[in-house]
Amino acid sequence: MANFIDDLNYRNLIEQYSNEEAVKKLLEGKQTVYCGFDPSAGSMHLGNYVMISLLKRFQLAGHRVVAVVGGATGMIGDPSGKSKERNLQTKETLAANTASIKAQLEKYIDLSDPEKGMIVNNYDWLGSMSTIDFLRDYGKYFSINYMLSKEIVKSRLEAGISFTEFAYQILQSIDFYHLHHEYGVNMQLGGNDQWGNLTSGLELIRKIDGQDEEVECMTAKLLLRSDGKKFGKSEKGALFLDAKLTSPYALYQYFMNVTDEDAIRFLKVFSFLPKEEIEDIAREHFANPGARIGQKKVAYEVTKDIHGKEAAEEAIAMTAALFSGNVQDLKENEIEEVFSDMKKAVKPGMNILDLLVAVGEASSKSQAKRDVQGNSISINGVKVTDIAKVINAEDAMYGKYVIVRRGKKNYYLGSF
Repeated sequence: MANFIDDLNYRNLIEQYSNEEAVKKLLEGKQTVYCGFDPSAGSMHLGNYVMISLLKRFQLAGHRVVAVVGGATGMIGDPSGKSKERNLQTKETLAANTASIKAQLEKYIDLSDPEKGMIVNNYDWLGSMSTIDFLRDYGKYFSINYMLSKEIVKSRLEAGISFTEFAYQILQSIDFYHLHHEYGVNMQLGGNDQWGNLTSGLELIRKIDGQDEEVECMTAKLLLRSDGKKFGKSEKGALFLDAKLTSPYALYQYFMNVTDEDAIRFLKVFSFLPKEEIEDIAREHFANPGARIGQKKVAYEVTKDIHGKEAAEEAIAMTAALFSGNVQDLKENEIEEVFSDMKKAVKPGMNILDLLVAVGEASSKSQAKRDVQGNSISINGVKVTDIAKVINAEDAMYGKYVIVRRGKKNYYLGSF
């Protein structure tokens, strides 16, 4: 199993081990590992997918995985990474989010056999716990000094932290303890900002079961782009796993536009390609960066793994159509997907110059005239050089779309 850990390290996935040698020893045999997912939103995002893919790697290596949806802990809120208390959500919202997160996890984790993988909700064991039981059975094992020493708590002391969020680490520790006894979970995975919560779980188990209890944890690195900015944000915001919130095309385009260094780095983090193939891709990429081999490969692999092969291939076709200008190949839903944010209302019978101003291609009719006469303008893939051209319904795709292209990269959309 050393090869498995070596592979995780090659991909630069792991930031901290509670004890790397002990982790390697545990993984010499089949283990049950778990990772928690917070239902604070109705969809997970690419940052969460790092943890999902990490669970998948454990599963592919022959281990049993348990994904925990925080139906109970989501009602409290983790102070990690937050500068202030989060707003508590209603039970109804959390129930809907929990169901949605569970449905997403089911797409990526093999649940064909409980010995391979399972999804559980921590509300099932935390939801009915009384305050007295919480304090007597678990709270007594945590000293205030120990809890204050956690970085996630220390970072909030100046601004203030409620007892509710302060106690979160105990609840997550109870999760580990419960899963250890109920399902034989010996290892917890989490993001690096969860380190304090993960080690609190080890503390609780060893205080109750004994210091020799074989349990460990490890954290995944916080992904940053090569420019130091937080990974997983596009100009439109977070990149969600829900196709209705972030389309496969938008996801594909995000990775098509990463830097050369990030393309190879993200290929290691997200793809399930073997090391040898990734190294071959890297060599080919840096031998001819202009071909964008790395970006194309990581964009395809991530989109395929998250949304399926058909969606990935459709994203490739859409990208090719836009790059070549052959927008006639786009389906109606694809036009809406690509251009929805720039869609402007226009009327049939408009002169080309008025239309270009209306869709935002030009700031004035004189600018529009120069662009048309300069052979820069295409309407639905057809060059327009006549400044007297009138755009009618027969010029529109699907009877309503007027796709304007200036040069090679600038697109605008008018809609009747």
